[in-house]
Amino acid sequence: MPKRYETDYEVGQDNIEKWGMDIHNPVFWISASIVILFVFGSIMFPQVAMNAFEASKNWCIKYFDWFFIVAGNLFVLFCFALIVSPFAKIKIGGAEAKPEFSRFSWFAMLFAAGMGIGLMFWSVAEPVGYYTNWYGTPLGVTERTPEARELALGATLFHWGLHPWAIYAVVGLALSFFTFNKKLPLTIRSGFFPLVGDKSWGPIGHLIDVVAVIATIFGLATSLGFGAQQAGAGLAFLFGFENGIGIQVGLILGITGVAIISVVRGLEGGVKVLSNLNIVLALILFLFVFFAGPTLKMLSDSLTTFTSYVSNVFSLSNPVGREDDTFLHGWTVFYWAWWISWSPFVGMFIGRISKGRTIREFLLAVLIVPTVVSSLWMGTFGGTALRQVKNNVGELAGGISSVELTMFQMLENLPLTQITSFIGIVLVICFFITSSDSGSLVIDSITAGGKLDAPVPQRIFWASFEGLVAIALLVGGGNQALKALQAAAITVGLPFTLVLIVMCVSLIKGLMHEKKYIAN
Repeated sequence: MPKRYETDYEVGQDNIEKWGMDIHNPVFWISASIVILFVFGSIMFPQVAMNAFEASKNWCIKYFDWFFIVAGNLFVLFCFALIVSPFAKIKIGGAEAKPEFSRFSWFAMLFAAGMGIGLMFWSVAEPVGYYTNWYGTPLGVTERTPEARELALGATLFHWGLHPWAIYAVVGLALSFFTFNKKLPLTIRSGFFPLVGDKSWGPIGHLIDVVAVIATIFGLATSLGFGAQQAGAGLAFLFGFENGIGIQVGLILGITGVAIISVVRGLEGGVKVLSNLNIVLALILFLFVFFAGPTLKMLSDSLTTFTSYVSNVFSLSNPVGREDDTFLHGWTVFYWAWWISWSPFVGMFIGRISKGRTIREFLLAVLIVPTVVSSLWMGTFGGTALRQVKNNVGELAGGISSVELTMFQMLENLPLTQITSFIGIVLVICFFITSSDSGSLVIDSITAGGKLDAPVPQRIFWASFEGLVAIALLVGGGNQALKALQAAAITVGLPFTLVLIVMCVSLIKGLMHEKKYIAN
């Protein structure tokens, strides 16, 4: 059995049983109160809230761009160092631990929670945007040139490849190791026990967990709100009706309803089933696009995406002496702050489902597999869209008119548009559901003091709360309130970057303790 740390703390010792829930005091109350106050303020003063949080977001991105970029590079190097280190053979949960899920289901869940939904839109919108200089071109290349085409594909993969997944991997590995090997609670604070000891269970730990809950709620509610607008735009495009607030609220209610059923059923009967469905639908859509167009050219585009990524990754990762400020700040630094703000949710969920994997297996799966899959996906979808732009085919020839419609505008110029667009809408909705229910399970655990399985009423509460926050902001404040929420989530990414760096140090100390114990 793994050796746990010497601590008097037991999971749930600070909890209060109330309304059928297992409430961790004070994390539950503080987190819920801050979110409610923020929602109320954003609804009452949407413009003021948006301006204030946009200003804070822009300040973080402008003055700490170097910090985000350097930290992202450090996380990638840290993960690869662990892969080749003596720690790589350590198994999460101990030598006798067995995986809870098959490799297919494991990958499906981590991929769906991590960024599956984003690839549906940005695999088309980003390459087209970079190629046509919609909002800056990477490394200052001239728009609509062969060089711009290659770099557009490579830069898109840069934003969805090793760096974001390394961010998730750091959090996921640390939490899974401290939970399953050292028998600590499944909360963010547990990642700091080797450095601060039992102080993790005091005010410092409360603060870390509260920030993690707020970042997760803000990120999920923002995605639900904007996602409803995106899915509504797809339905309007497909069926010709207006994408009004009623449709968007109905979509959020439907997504939240299915997410509640999923979280009640738990990982095995809920999240895993939906994640597997996501992967199957995504594979169907991918294969159709791949074979409906010039297949050999798509293979070439996938190879171009990967080779351009590899050849430009150092230039794109360098914050010094750049002449493409619009691209650097508007895309790369924004993405890095967004991924870091999502890391408590995605990383903790990945950690929760990874018991029984070795550290090497964990890191290779979390870093390499999504990067390879993203390369194929972006080469196929992005390459198809770029050919349409270059050949002056369809709506995309004029550039991006609406991010929400780019994928559907690309599919419009392929056979069976109605069917593929409908599959795309269903896939978008399914990805939102899996993000919502996996995020709810993470919040359940944190607000229950680190318990792996929170009571059903608590699961229902947080899944419902996410949907209600999104609806309240969408109806009460519209885009301004949603943008304020998104800006707030990104602002949280700045202090959390430091948290992740400290977590790397703490993880090394924990691994050294484990290695010494195994050796003895």
